[in-house]
Amino acid sequence: MSGNVVPLSSITRSMPVPPAGGCASSSCGAPSDRGDVPEQVWERIKDHPCFSEEAHHYFARMHVAVAPACNIQCNYCNRKYDCANESRPGVTSERLTPEQAARKVMAVAAKVPQLSVLGIAGPGDSLFDWRRTFETFRLVAAQMPDLKFCISTNGLALPDHVDELAQYNIDHVTITINAVDPEIATKIYPWIYFNGRRYTGIEAARILLDRQMEGLERLTAKGVLVKINSVLIPGINDRHLIEVNKAIKARGAFLHNVMPLISDPSHGTRFGLDGQRGPTAAEVKAVQDSLGGGAHLMRHCRQCRADAVGMLGEDLSRDFTLDKIPEAPVVDPEPRRVYREVVARERADRARAVAAATAGLAQTAPTAAPARLVAVCTKGGGRINQHFGHAREFHVFEVDSSGVRFSGLRKADNYCLGGEGDDERMPTILAALEGIETVFVSKIGRCPRDDLAKAGIEAVDTHPFEYIESAVAAWYAERFGVQIEAASIA
Repeated sequence: MSGNVVPLSSITRSMPVPPAGGCASSSCGAPSDRGDVPEQVWERIKDHPCFSEEAHHYFARMHVAVAPACNIQCNYCNRKYDCANESRPGVTSERLTPEQAARKVMAVAAKVPQLSVLGIAGPGDSLFDWRRTFETFRLVAAQMPDLKFCISTNGLALPDHVDELAQYNIDHVTITINAVDPEIATKIYPWIYFNGRRYTGIEAARILLDRQMEGLERLTAKGVLVKINSVLIPGINDRHLIEVNKAIKARGAFLHNVMPLISDPSHGTRFGLDGQRGPTAAEVKAVQDSLGGGAHLMRHCRQCRADAVGMLGEDLSRDFTLDKIPEAPVVDPEPRRVYREVVARERADRARAVAAATAGLAQTAPTAAPARLVAVCTKGGGRINQHFGHAREFHVFEVDSSGVRFSGLRKADNYCLGGEGDDERMPTILAALEGIETVFVSKIGRCPRDDLAKAGIEAVDTHPFEYIESAVAAWYAERFGVQIEAASIA
């Protein structure tokens, strides 16, 4: 199998062990996205790759497509089945029964020790198809009690199932809320199906928004961690998302994830066919930046398929179709236990490196030095560990005298195909790097380096396998005439 399905020995060899006497858990040093999160909340999110930016470097999620029916229509959604070529919500290659889903979870857990979360995100709505959703969680919980469970929902049916969510230990919930103004919502949702009938227009919008707010309030009252997804649609809700952020924060939402509209006409969505454009990376960042002081922001979302498997940014679902997995998979818990021990040591080591880099910048970098956006090629682990030609996305960080902060993701085509560079892909890559002057890579060929240089982009390959924050801090300090020692791989 490909991607992140690798022997545990390979994983452990790639992670350095901190010196004797060092921390063995993240509690010894604040991870990069711990911030002001209370300890009891951090314990709930530290292994969840969607609720913690730091966790997505180490842990994998999987979605099982057991909920095909939906109770609303969104102008940005077109659910597709038996589809292996599109990477977006609402798409799956297989629709599963709860029994098939439980079998698939066991098969993945047996091969992917990083797996920490099972989510149900459709391809319809997880709570409109609630019987399939809860039966899947019941079957999996009996075999894999260490997995975290979460769902994604549009919120229309949510108030009817809040108590059941607690019963099944589902304490991470994502609600898609694109508006709090019914007039704006009418431009996004053509209809809803509620209590046995179809509603349209302003009446549909009011029902949906009221149910979403009720569900959010009831979940947070029970202590459930709630993430809100909002699709940024230029000209429709881009300016309005500030009001959405205020409303969800007031009701206790933990995270707000502002995602770009995907509007390729080939996907067959109403927005795509009507020519509604998606936002640029700069527009997404501007909206996210405008939400500072509101609910915590998620900036590392990949807008996953309904059958996604593996680390965020890499989908192994094709390796785990029903025809490729055993009838009765057996999970050995030892590799999963060992992997978590290794990750705990790695996180503590990285926390120290990040703290040192931040302290060094604060002490030596000029406060007037300009902030810079840099892109990083990484396969995970918080390190610069990917060849430029293999990168299908770039992690963007902002650096100034106060530290190095994760800013967002830029998707692109990988430059190399079958070991050879494809010059026709470079325009797409350069478009993804708009506004970026420096790219950190573990390695890069001469031709793409030259192409980047012609576009005014510097390729830095002098920090392979170093932690991202410490390497970027060292580069920034050197650029502005100060010295910070980067933490390299042990």
